[in-house]
Amino acid sequence: QVQLVESGGGLVQAGGSLRLSCAASGRTFSTYAMGWFRQAPGKAREFVAAISWSGGTTYYADSVKGRFTFSRDNTKNTVYLQMNSLKPEDTAVYYCAARNSGSGYYSARQYDYWGQGTQVTVSS
Repeated sequence: QVQLVESGGGLVQAGGSLRLSCAASGRTFSTYAMGWFRQAPGKAREFVAAISWSGGTTYYADSVKGRFTFSRDNTKNTVYLQMNSLKPEDTAVYYCAARNSGSGYYSARQYDYWGQGTQVTVSS
């Protein structure tokens, strides 16, 4: 069992930056692929970014490519999502997710564990 706790959300003006963190429990964190998803009011949850277990490969949604950076520190059981040049359309609840096995990164159904979410609000 893995527990995920997100932090770092908040209110920021358009063009600003935030860094989200997701701390994971469990000794096997370094074997998990990790993902970030987001859900805006009235919309479906959507893929934002993912990272392989080693951190060597990252994947991004087109809408955040070049603005967001996903990284992990396996010594701290933590992943980070650095979000720059934020836009009002980035406003959503952001969820951290962990995948224990299998393959694929883009679908929420591929992930086994989820955090409670952290709110990100970008004002115009």
